[in-house]
Amino acid sequence: MEKICIYGIKTSLIYPNDSIEDIFFKSLNNESFSLNEGDVIVVAESALATSQGRIVDLSEVIPGNEAKKFEKSCGIDAREAELIIQEADEIFGCVYGALLTLKNGILCPNAGIDNSNAPSGCVVLYPEDPDLWAQNFVKKIKNKFGINVGVIVADSRTQPLRLGCSGIALGAAGFKAVLDMRGKKDVYSRELTITRIAVADNIATAAEIIMGEADECTPFAVVRGVGVQLEPEQKGIEKIPMNECMYFGSNIIKK
Repeated sequence: MEKICIYGIKTSLIYPNDSIEDIFFKSLNNESFSLNEGDVIVVAESALATSQGRIVDLSEVIPGNEAKKFEKSCGIDAREAELIIQEADEIFGCVYGALLTLKNGILCPNAGIDNSNAPSGCVVLYPEDPDLWAQNFVKKIKNKFGINVGVIVADSRTQPLRLGCSGIALGAAGFKAVLDMRGKKDVYSRELTITRIAVADNIATAAEIIMGEADECTPFAVVRGVGVQLEPEQKGIEKIPMNECMYFGSNIIKK
């Protein structure tokens, strides 16, 4: 079995309207690093969003009455709360400092809006269409290097009732992001009936360890040897509706 390796790719600071693809290629050249067939390239969503100009100066945001109520009840800056209201598909509630929201089928705090790795007084929104960007990046790498790779746009998030962050894929392309194991047998020859493997999320989590959350300036990671199922035309992350989700669809059972 091939050894699995994760390589962090450091870059210069990324600014709005920068070509994040060109920055990546330049960084590869500076580090004399060559991509291989089957590599998975992971990019931090905040870096991608910044390059897309998804930065908002809070001084330009005028909060409405609902946002002002969230500031009082949840301890969130009313201007940031206003952006959350605009960006979120649904808002479920809050704990101090964060609103629990649904954004593009992803359960996340504050509709993905983040003030870390953003200029002072600003916040970064989620990137635009991460699946499409990932698919286009797959094609650019194929054209430039003649190889097939996978691409993941990754974020970090908390898990229910767990302290600390792990990775999640906001977008993916070039490989099968979720493997369906239903119908296969376990070690006791029992047939699996519900198991699917979140390949993209697992890779994103591993890459987050190398990419970091603070001032590492490592917005890219190359994951090698993981053996993904390459599908050059594949894009997107499979999601399920809330009524099929264990966390949202479960009935409360009292003993």
